[in-house]
Amino acid sequence: MTYPDHRGGLTVCELPFDVKRAFWIENVPPGETRGGHAMKTCRMVMVALRGRLDVVVDEERHRLDSPRTGLYVKPTARRTLENFSPDALCLVLASEHFDEDDYT
Repeated sequence: MTYPDHRGGLTVCELPFDVKRAFWIENVPPGETRGGHAMKTCRMVMVALRGRLDVVVDEERHRLDSPRTGLYVKPTARRTLENFSPDALCLVLASEHFDEDDYT
């Protein structure tokens, strides 16, 4: 939800999990993809802070192109990030600390 006023906009979100890790993806060369895997237990919310990208979750395509919209990705859902604009900056908030064994 965004609250605009004369000072600018304040965007707020409430997450269905406690954030234990945050990372961001940027400077992705044209034609490259990221992800391509699922997680066993980790839940994520992805937000395009700048630019645009597509996230394919279990064969369903989602366009992220606004810092006002996040995409919740449940555990076990296969996700691939693609079609990054040159200026894309994607923030990912994760429910778990990094664990290589959580990837499938």
